[in-house]
Amino acid sequence: MSATHYFVIAVVGYLLGSIPFGYLLVRFVRHEDIRAVGSGNIGATNVLRSGSKGLGALTLLLDTAKGVAAVYAGEWLAHVFFSASTSTSINPGAAAALAGLFALLGHVFPVWLGFKGGKGVATGFGVFAALLPLAALGTLVVFAVVFVLSRYVSLASILSAVALPLLALWLNRDGYTPLLLLALFLIPTVIIVKHHQNIRRLLSGTEFRFGKPNGSAA
Repeated sequence: MSATHYFVIAVVGYLLGSIPFGYLLVRFVRHEDIRAVGSGNIGATNVLRSGSKGLGALTLLLDTAKGVAAVYAGEWLAHVFFSASTSTSINPGAAAALAGLFALLGHVFPVWLGFKGGKGVATGFGVFAALLPLAALGTLVVFAVVFVLSRYVSLASILSAVALPLLALWLNRDGYTPLLLLALFLIPTVIIVKHHQNIRRLLSGTEFRFGKPNGSAA
Protein backbone atom coordinates (compact mmCIF):
# COMPACT_ATOMS: atom_id res chain seq x y z
CA MET A 1 0.00 0.00 0.00
CA SER A 2 1.58 3.26 -1.08
CA ALA A 3 1.68 6.45 0.93
CA THR A 4 -0.75 7.90 -1.60
CA HIS A 5 -3.37 5.32 -0.66
CA TYR A 6 -3.03 6.12 3.03
CA PHE A 7 -3.29 9.79 2.17
CA VAL A 8 -6.51 9.30 0.20
CA ILE A 9 -8.09 7.33 3.05
CA ALA A 10 -7.09 10.05 5.51
CA VAL A 11 -8.49 12.80 3.28
CA VAL A 12 -11.81 10.98 2.80
CA GLY A 13 -12.11 10.52 6.57
CA TYR A 14 -11.19 14.15 7.22
CA LEU A 15 -13.69 15.53 4.71
CA LEU A 16 -16.51 13.41 6.11
CA GLY A 17 -15.66 14.46 9.64
CA SER A 18 -15.32 18.13 8.72
CA ILE A 19 -18.96 18.51 7.69
CA PRO A 20 -20.13 21.04 10.36
CA PHE A 21 -23.67 19.79 10.86
CA GLY A 22 -24.37 21.92 13.93
CA TYR A 23 -23.30 25.07 12.14
CA LEU A 24 -25.22 24.21 8.96
CA LEU A 25 -28.45 23.23 10.70
CA VAL A 26 -28.61 26.39 12.79
CA ARG A 27 -27.61 28.54 9.83
CA PHE A 28 -30.25 27.15 7.47
CA VAL A 29 -33.10 26.59 9.92
CA ARG A 30 -32.72 29.54 12.30
CA HIS A 31 -30.53 31.82 10.16
CA GLU A 32 -28.08 32.20 13.03
CA ASP A 33 -24.41 31.50 13.53
CA ILE A 34 -24.11 28.95 16.33
CA ARG A 35 -20.58 30.19 16.92
CA ALA A 36 -22.08 33.44 18.24
CA VAL A 37 -24.35 31.62 20.72
CA GLY A 38 -23.51 30.19 24.14
CA SER A 39 -20.03 28.70 24.20
CA GLY A 40 -19.56 29.26 20.46
CA ASN A 41 -19.10 25.54 19.93
CA ILE A 42 -20.65 23.89 16.85
CA GLY A 43 -21.45 20.64 18.66
CA ALA A 44 -24.76 19.20 19.75
CA THR A 45 -24.56 20.42 23.36
CA ASN A 46 -24.30 24.07 22.37
CA VAL A 47 -26.98 23.68 19.69
CA LEU A 48 -29.27 22.17 22.33
CA ARG A 49 -28.57 24.96 24.81
CA SER A 50 -29.19 27.57 22.12
CA GLY A 51 -32.88 26.75 22.48
CA SER A 52 -33.56 24.09 19.88
CA LYS A 53 -33.87 20.56 21.23
CA GLY A 54 -34.74 19.20 17.81
CA LEU A 55 -31.68 20.68 16.12
CA GLY A 56 -29.51 19.59 19.03
CA ALA A 57 -30.71 16.00 18.73
CA LEU A 58 -30.26 16.05 14.96
CA THR A 59 -26.75 17.46 15.32
CA LEU A 60 -25.90 14.69 17.76
CA LEU A 61 -27.23 12.05 15.37
CA LEU A 62 -25.46 13.44 12.31
CA ASP A 63 -22.14 14.05 14.08
CA THR A 64 -22.23 10.45 15.30
CA ALA A 65 -23.23 9.17 11.87
CA LYS A 66 -20.32 10.86 10.12
CA GLY A 67 -17.90 9.07 12.45
CA VAL A 68 -19.53 5.75 11.57
CA ALA A 69 -19.56 6.64 7.86
CA ALA A 70 -15.85 7.50 7.85
CA VAL A 71 -14.92 4.14 9.36
CA TYR A 72 -16.95 2.22 6.80
CA ALA A 73 -15.62 4.41 3.99
CA GLY A 74 -12.05 3.61 4.98
CA GLU A 75 -12.81 -0.09 5.16
CA TRP A 76 -14.60 0.01 1.80
CA LEU A 77 -11.69 1.78 0.13
CA ALA A 78 -9.30 -0.88 1.42
CA HIS A 79 -11.54 -3.74 0.28
CA VAL A 80 -12.90 -2.57 -3.03
CA PHE A 81 -10.69 0.07 -4.56
CA PHE A 82 -7.12 -0.31 -3.39
CA SER A 83 -6.98 -4.11 -3.22
CA ALA A 84 -8.06 -4.22 -6.85
CA SER A 85 -5.49 -1.70 -8.02
CA THR A 86 -2.33 -2.91 -6.32
CA SER A 87 -0.70 -6.14 -5.26
CA THR A 88 0.00 -4.63 -1.85
CA SER A 89 -3.15 -4.33 0.24
CA ILE A 90 -3.92 -2.55 3.49
CA ASN A 91 -5.54 -4.22 6.45
CA PRO A 92 -9.21 -3.08 6.26
CA GLY A 93 -9.26 -2.59 10.02
CA ALA A 94 -6.24 -0.32 9.82
CA ALA A 95 -7.83 1.65 6.97
CA ALA A 96 -11.03 2.01 8.99
CA ALA A 97 -9.10 3.25 12.03
CA LEU A 98 -7.15 5.75 9.93
CA ALA A 99 -10.32 7.14 8.37
CA GLY A 100 -11.99 7.31 11.78
CA LEU A 101 -9.05 9.14 13.33
CA PHE A 102 -9.07 11.75 10.57
CA ALA A 103 -12.85 12.09 10.80
CA LEU A 104 -12.38 13.12 14.41
CA LEU A 105 -9.67 15.57 13.40
CA GLY A 106 -11.93 16.91 10.66
CA HIS A 107 -14.69 17.59 13.17
CA VAL A 108 -12.36 19.28 15.62
CA PHE A 109 -10.41 21.20 12.96
CA PRO A 110 -12.78 21.72 9.98
CA VAL A 111 -11.19 23.52 7.05
CA TRP A 112 -14.53 25.18 6.24
CA LEU A 113 -14.67 27.05 9.57
CA GLY A 114 -11.07 28.18 9.91
CA PHE A 115 -10.10 24.92 11.67
CA LYS A 116 -12.29 25.81 14.66
CA GLY A 117 -14.80 23.03 15.22
CA GLY A 118 -16.37 20.95 17.94
CA LYS A 119 -14.92 18.86 20.72
CA GLY A 120 -15.42 15.55 18.99
CA VAL A 121 -17.48 13.63 21.52
CA ALA A 122 -20.31 12.52 19.21
CA THR A 123 -18.03 11.94 16.23
CA GLY A 124 -15.55 10.02 18.36
CA PHE A 125 -18.37 7.89 19.69
CA GLY A 126 -19.49 7.18 16.15
CA VAL A 127 -15.98 6.14 15.16
CA PHE A 128 -15.71 3.66 18.01
CA ALA A 129 -19.29 2.47 17.65
CA ALA A 130 -18.13 1.16 14.28
CA LEU A 131 -14.60 0.10 15.30
CA LEU A 132 -15.12 -1.25 18.82
CA PRO A 133 -18.87 -1.43 19.52
CA LEU A 134 -18.68 -3.08 22.95
CA ALA A 135 -16.18 -0.52 24.24
CA ALA A 136 -18.29 2.28 22.76
CA LEU A 137 -21.37 0.89 24.51
CA GLY A 138 -19.41 0.84 27.75
CA THR A 139 -18.48 4.50 27.37
CA LEU A 140 -22.13 5.31 26.74
CA VAL A 141 -22.97 3.72 30.09
CA VAL A 142 -20.18 5.72 31.76
CA PHE A 143 -21.49 8.92 30.17
CA ALA A 144 -25.06 8.24 31.27
CA VAL A 145 -24.12 7.43 34.86
CA VAL A 146 -21.83 10.43 35.28
CA PHE A 147 -24.32 12.79 33.68
CA VAL A 148 -27.25 11.57 35.79
CA LEU A 149 -25.21 11.93 38.97
CA SER A 150 -23.52 15.25 38.17
CA ARG A 151 -25.59 16.93 35.42
CA TYR A 152 -22.30 17.96 33.79
CA VAL A 153 -22.09 17.04 30.09
CA SER A 154 -18.42 18.01 30.04
CA LEU A 155 -17.49 15.79 32.98
CA ALA A 156 -19.41 12.88 31.50
CA SER A 157 -17.64 13.41 28.16
CA ILE A 158 -14.19 13.60 29.73
CA LEU A 159 -14.62 10.50 31.90
CA SER A 160 -16.08 8.58 28.95
CA ALA A 161 -12.99 9.48 26.92
CA VAL A 162 -10.75 8.29 29.75
CA ALA A 163 -12.71 5.05 30.02
CA LEU A 164 -12.66 4.18 26.33
CA PRO A 165 -9.14 2.77 25.92
CA LEU A 166 -9.35 1.05 29.31
CA LEU A 167 -12.61 -0.66 28.37
CA ALA A 168 -11.34 -1.59 24.91
CA LEU A 169 -8.17 -3.21 26.22
CA TRP A 170 -10.07 -4.96 29.01
CA LEU A 171 -12.66 -6.38 26.62
CA ASN A 172 -10.14 -7.43 23.98
CA ARG A 173 -6.37 -7.34 24.41
CA ASP A 174 -5.58 -8.81 21.00
CA GLY A 175 -6.15 -7.89 17.37
CA TYR A 176 -5.11 -4.25 17.48
CA THR A 177 -3.24 -2.88 14.49
CA PRO A 178 -0.84 0.01 15.15
CA LEU A 179 -3.31 2.42 13.51
CA LEU A 180 -6.16 1.16 15.67
CA LEU A 181 -4.06 1.58 18.80
CA LEU A 182 -3.15 5.10 17.65
CA ALA A 183 -6.82 5.96 17.18
CA LEU A 184 -7.74 4.30 20.47
CA PHE A 185 -5.47 6.60 22.46
CA LEU A 186 -5.24 9.72 20.29
CA ILE A 187 -8.97 10.30 19.81
CA PRO A 188 -9.74 10.33 23.57
CA THR A 189 -6.69 12.54 24.13
CA VAL A 190 -7.90 15.10 21.59
CA ILE A 191 -11.37 15.09 23.15
CA ILE A 192 -9.97 15.66 26.64
CA VAL A 193 -7.62 18.43 25.47
CA LYS A 194 -10.52 20.16 23.69
CA HIS A 195 -12.30 20.24 27.06
CA HIS A 196 -9.49 22.18 28.75
CA GLN A 197 -11.71 25.22 29.41
CA ASN A 198 -14.41 22.98 30.84
CA ILE A 199 -11.85 21.36 33.12
CA ARG A 200 -10.87 24.79 34.45
CA ARG A 201 -14.50 25.65 35.09
CA LEU A 202 -15.16 22.31 36.76
CA LEU A 203 -12.25 22.92 39.11
CA SER A 204 -13.45 26.45 39.86
CA GLY A 205 -17.09 25.41 40.28
CA THR A 206 -18.39 27.62 37.46
CA GLU A 207 -19.15 24.96 34.86
CA PHE A 208 -22.62 24.85 33.28
CA ARG A 209 -24.83 22.22 34.86
CA PHE A 210 -28.02 21.06 33.15
CA GLY A 211 -31.11 21.79 35.18
CA LYS A 212 -29.48 24.66 37.07
CA PRO A 213 -30.27 28.31 36.40
CA ASN A 214 -26.64 29.43 36.72
CA GLY A 215 -23.28 28.25 35.46
CA SER A 216 -20.98 28.77 32.55
CA ALA A 217 -21.59 27.49 29.06
CA ALA A 218 -19.51 24.44 28.29
